[in-house]
Amino acid sequence: MIPRVIDAKYIKDYTLLLRFSDGSEGEVDFEQELEGEIFKPLRDIPYFKNFSVHHELHTIVWPNGADFAPEFLYEKLQVLA
Repeated sequence: MIPRVIDAKYIKDYTLLLRFSDGSEGEVDFEQELEGEIFKPLRDIPYFKNFSVHHELHTIVWPNGADFAPEFLYEKLQVLA
């Protein structure tokens, strides 16, 4: 099964709370993932906060075209206790 992001909320710094279609939910810290030209603008916190859930791609996206594969996000998920 391919994981699908269905909801995302900003928590703090470079951390988002993600919810997947299988009911999994947890935080993902992106601070170490923002390398490369496409991700550089996301280092600006106000810009980082400007994400949305793309319901056709089943992941989070930013206005500049940056995104992360839902499988990658699922692996990075820190499940809350």
